[in-house]
Amino acid sequence: MSSKVGYKVLVVDDEEDILELLKYNLKKEGYDVKTASNGVKAVEIAKSFLPDLVILDIMMPHQDGVETGRQMRQIPELNNTYILFLTARTEEYSEVAAFDIGADDYLSKPIKPRALMSRISALFRRKKEDKKDKSIIKIGDLSINKSSYTVLKNDVPITLPKKEFELLYFLAGNPNKVHTRDELLQNIWGSDVYVLARTVDVHIRKVREKIGEGYISTLKGVGYKFEA
Repeated sequence: MSSKVGYKVLVVDDEEDILELLKYNLKKEGYDVKTASNGVKAVEIAKSFLPDLVILDIMMPHQDGVETGRQMRQIPELNNTYILFLTARTEEYSEVAAFDIGADDYLSKPIKPRALMSRISALFRRKKEDKKDKSIIKIGDLSINKSSYTVLKNDVPITLPKKEFELLYFLAGNPNKVHTRDELLQNIWGSDVYVLARTVDVHIRKVREKIGEGYISTLKGVGYKFEA
């Protein structure tokens, strides 16, 4: 039996041939697969299916993939769900928009099934590693729980999307040290994903807005540091 059995994948694309191609290859690898041909339907399915991974096309009619991903990131039960975007676009803004809402990976069409399966396996390896880490970081009035992906400030919950949480957890777990943007990209997004440095800045800004000023400082031209 495949070790991948048990992982659930939702594939969202308005092109029927792509849905069938991905469904076939994913099932062959042992994944539990559901499909949706539009963003609205995808959100409905995700609420009950609770996928471990959503493969999401960006260019879709009625509701594009970025908006669909944004809505999924607002569903607490999907906090630990990976989102991998597919797009035929090459413009920089679509990539930035995807990672701004919490994308975990990003692939351009045409799709190469073997390469896609490799990227998916890498994501799920990361998921297993995450489950092994049950530590809780407590600094000042913040409590950051990796096992439940929750943040408390003075015992009041703060909601952070997955990438924002991972960024905060990494910085808080390595306090009083300046981390370059490249280092943060490597540790949070990984070497297999191409992400612009601006994405780090956007996520830092959003984390600061939620946990308050005074925790994460900026060393201009170098990077960021969590003050403990």
